[in-house]
Amino acid sequence: MAARLMFVRVFCLKRVPRRRVPEASDLCSPFRSSFLGAFPLEAVWNSSRHSISTAAATSKSEEDLFFKWFLFLIPVTTFGLGTWQVQRRKWKLKLIAELESRVIAEPIPLPADPMELKDLEYRPVKVRGHFDHSKELYILPRTLVDPARESWDAGRVSSTVESGANVVTPFHCTDLGITILVNRGYVPRKRLSPETRQKGQIEDEIDLIGMVRLTETRKPFVPENNPEKNRWHYRDLEAMAKVTGAEPIFIDANLKSTVPGGPIGGQTRVTLRNEHMQYIITWYGLSAATSYMWFKKFIKLS
Repeated sequence: MAARLMFVRVFCLKRVPRRRVPEASDLCSPFRSSFLGAFPLEAVWNSSRHSISTAAATSKSEEDLFFKWFLFLIPVTTFGLGTWQVQRRKWKLKLIAELESRVIAEPIPLPADPMELKDLEYRPVKVRGHFDHSKELYILPRTLVDPARESWDAGRVSSTVESGANVVTPFHCTDLGITILVNRGYVPRKRLSPETRQKGQIEDEIDLIGMVRLTETRKPFVPENNPEKNRWHYRDLEAMAKVTGAEPIFIDANLKSTVPGGPIGGQTRVTLRNEHMQYIITWYGLSAATSYMWFKKFIKLS
């Protein structure tokens, strides 16, 4: 009886089929089949490549457009600078004409108020009085202003210019009751000391004509003034007036004020640089060249 039960149990176990556990791939296969059937893999890949290519082409097109108009700024800017120099040249020519007319104008009496002199630089004025040679100042180094000699030396390799100084002397104006500063003119360095030119130290009351000059600011590389050693390198009227007790009024004596043995007058350089024409040519030339290059590269003419 026990053997029969064992046989039936074994027989039943053999006849019952074993169930298989489904895998993940089997579960996904219906979905994958339907999805790929609707969207083939090759089509999806081609669509992605097309989208990437389109985005890259758009980005490159935008960069080229920016680069194109950025480069266009070069000819536009240089043209604007050339036009600005045209206006600057007009202004400079007008200023030179005004300066030339002022230099050759008839001398007027010197105004006593320094504020009135601001608009009178290079204007000839006349004064009457006497010098105080005990308080001479020396502006150096200076060279002689001589247009004839300078035109002669212009084409020469070496120059015969001798370094010296301009002698600035307090001048008491008897009609105005004030003391001003007068640049009597140039002396060579070997005659800087007053003892070497006693004959030119005028003591009498005289009439004097000179050009009004205003104060200067120190330019780059120009040494500082040294009042203690009486060495001046630029016109600082306030400092000069403080040292001599004069008013901050300064004139350059004209050439006719020169006396034998004294400083050589007429040491006023009336020059204004006018280089605007070469700037105009430079900027307009650059504008024309860069415009041609820009049109050749970016504008396709049929």
